Amino acid sequence: MKQIFITLLYFCSITQILSGQTDIKLLQSEPFVLGEILEIESSILAEKRILNIYLPEGYNKDDTINYPVIYLLDGAADEDFIHIVGLVQFCNFSWVNILPKSIVVGIANVDRRRDFTYPTTIEKDKKDYPTTGGSGKFITFIEKELQVFIEKQYKVNNSKTLIGQSLGGLLATEILFNHSKLFNKYIIISPSLWWDQESLLAKTPTFTGVSEKLEIYIAVGKEGKVMKRDAKKLYKTLQKNPYLHTHFQYFPDKDHATIYHQAVYKAFEWLNSIK
Repeated sequence: MKQIFITLLYFCSITQILSGQTDIKLLQSEPFVLGEILEIESSILAEKRILNIYLPEGYNKDDTINYPVIYLLDGAADEDFIHIVGLVQFCNFSWVNILPKSIVVGIANVDRRRDFTYPTTIEKDKKDYPTTGGSGKFITFIEKELQVFIEKQYKVNNSKTLIGQSLGGLLATEILFNHSKLFNKYIIISPSLWWDQESLLAKTPTFTGVSEKLEIYIAVGKEGKVMKRDAKKLYKTLQKNPYLHTHFQYFPDKDHATIYHQAVYKAFEWLNSIK
């Protein structure tokens, strides 16, 4: 009986707290700011684009420190910007220290099928997805406008990482194959290399103009035979090239929806291990 009475007292106390019957008073409320939201005008894409920017703790435009930049595809607030920035901040903690303090540039989507795919020869795909095939223009936007803008606007060094998953991984692979000097680190998760009957994998990548060894992390989960096969084939192709330092990781307990966060963390760990 005594135990029941104590339990009832506890329940009543909790009920009073939840119903607001306490002496706690709200003293101040202000927004929790994670980063900056920029709207830019792209003449190459002929449209406005949204960038979400995370600046590391201690960033000061007037000091002498320059920072690495992580370019994030699918970088809107309701896409992958928030959780990737959380990983970056966590990996910056002094007691973790597996990633240098970095600027994150999240590129919000307008039409990801258009921007992340090269033209397909598959007639059904052309019919079902009529806007696809614009990756060439989007890559030009990244090179001629976006990177130029970021390098003028912020204090950056020469370290540039590209992160992409799924169709974003397809685009990251296309950039690596054909425009590899745009980035020196590539994190490619679950790439949709099945696009256009795997035609990208049939090509021989070129690495002209690359002045240092590129670092490439590739990951795939339990996402079907084709996805796993293609990711492994990409790794084996790249592994042979002396211009590259490549790592592959398989996540048997993750699928296409759940792999991304853990894989990016493991990518940061691997990049730190090869310093």
